[in-house]
Amino acid sequence: MSRLIATFIGVGYLPWAPGTWGTAAAVPAAILLHWAGGITLLAAATLGVAILGWWATAEITRGQANHDPSEVVIDEVAGMWLTLWPVSLGAGHAGVEIWRLWPGLLAGFVLFRLFDILKPGPIGWADRMNTPLGVMLDDLLAGVAAAICVGGLAWLSHGALGL
Repeated sequence: MSRLIATFIGVGYLPWAPGTWGTAAAVPAAILLHWAGGITLLAAATLGVAILGWWATAEITRGQANHDPSEVVIDEVAGMWLTLWPVSLGAGHAGVEIWRLWPGLLAGFVLFRLFDILKPGPIGWADRMNTPLGVMLDDLLAGVAAAICVGGLAWLSHGALGL
């Protein structure tokens, strides 16, 4: 069970850049969660996945030197879902289907991957913890940073520029 959770039902075993595959798989899952229950369900699922991911990562890395194996992508799922909170909130507020906010979905994907790869500031600090908590925390912090940027871009686009 821990391996299924940590790899997001096997997505982490896809070749070439499993973190990007995990992030990409998180987007349609987030859309389904939004459709099923809006921002409330997406936020609850993010919290649940973060806790389960922490446990699953601890289970599959127990006794191993590598604290963050590449097939563990549940951290990307949690971080990407957090990134998409402003998009889900905006879609609910505007009363439109979430896919109509595709620029926000795309910006969230790109920004999350940038923060996750570059690991500036506290994101890098969390990654250097070398613990299952650090595995989850660096992506959650990347998700917070990306969500702030997505929200800022939405404000700029819809508020300041009136697009």
